Amino acid sequence: MTQLGSISNPYLYETLNMMIDQPIVVQTEKSIQQGKLISVLPEDIVVEVSRSPFFIRMEDIVWVTLATRKK
Repeated sequence: MTQLGSISNPYLYETLNMMIDQPIVVQTEKSIQQGKLISVLPEDIVVEVSRSPFFIRMEDIVWVTLATRKK
């Protein structure tokens, strides 16, 4: 188990942990990525996009939200 004291943004870390297995949208300074959140690590998150894992550094995240499904 990870100690929250070693995490740069514990609030983001806890929020992301509640989003595991959900479709999300993540904006970094350089891009917007959309996919399924499969893992939250102290320094990175792993988003599955087209069956490929993408690692996004926590410190690069500008915002993250649950993806909405089109009706």
